[in-house]
Amino acid sequence: MFIAMNRFKIVPGKEEQFEKVWRQRDTHLSDVPGYKEFHLVKGKKTDDFSLYASHSIWNSQEDFINWTKSDAFRLAHKNAGQHKDLYLGAPEFEGFERVL
Repeated sequence: MFIAMNRFKIVPGKEEQFEKVWRQRDTHLSDVPGYKEFHLVKGKKTDDFSLYASHSIWNSQEDFINWTKSDAFRLAHKNAGQHKDLYLGAPEFEGFERVL
């Protein structure tokens, strides 16, 4: 199992817009080999930002990497630049392989 996460720092007051973008986007993941599930989670809120993370689970790291090179990935991310005003910087990627 492989877990892929992106951390996002969101501009204070833009949380509702950010969540709406994610609710309405087509992730194009349903037919991707090795994909298991996806969650968007909300973390701490400070005066400077609200923390969110996208969390996807894959059968393997290889399946995740293959997805990042696919048409489905390009389709899922084609409009990502339209909402730059919601973010404080670029997302921070973290990948984890199952140990136990």
